[in-house]
Amino acid sequence: MKRLYAWLLPLLLVAAAAGAQSKIDSFDIHVLQNIAAARTPGQTGFFRFISNTNDYMNVAIPAGLLVGGIIDHNAGMRQNALYVASSTAATTLLNTALKLIFKRPRPFKLHVSFTPVYMPGGYSFPSGHTSSAFSTATALSRAYPKWYVIAPAMLWAGTVGYSRMYLGVHNPSDVMAGALLGAGTAFGLGFIRP
Repeated sequence: MKRLYAWLLPLLLVAAAAGAQSKIDSFDIHVLQNIAAARTPGQTGFFRFISNTNDYMNVAIPAGLLVGGIIDHNAGMRQNALYVASSTAATTLLNTALKLIFKRPRPFKLHVSFTPVYMPGGYSFPSGHTSSAFSTATALSRAYPKWYVIAPAMLWAGTVGYSRMYLGVHNPSDVMAGALLGAGTAFGLGFIRP
């Protein structure tokens, strides 16, 4: 009888996971289809711009802190530059590893009737743009915990995440996981702060 349970338990766990994945996929495509139905050329241009400039922002923020710290002879600012850059770099490495582990297809590959704005390659889970944006925004917010830093940083990161869904290249669950990964990495590397 114990042998039967030993075989039955893994099968039940796989079945439960498959059922949960099916519900997540169903939710994801429903949200993406609703977003896609409301696309306009102006919004599409805006969200492509936000998505395309994400990497530049992730470099510009710590670079700006570093230059400011050098000019002002501010060791704390230079240390914060290291913290923000390290957080974003670590997030990128973790994100890449998770994509290779999960190998989740992009929404337009899983649901062939769904039309994205453009078709990037690679895997979908978690969203790399979202994870790096939230890592940078969270690290910056922790380094400078003022409302006028936190509000625009989080607004920018949230907009990057939404842009990935709007463009149809990531599922909502990919974006959520990316946001958690980025923020979690920034918190985890908080010991680098001055």
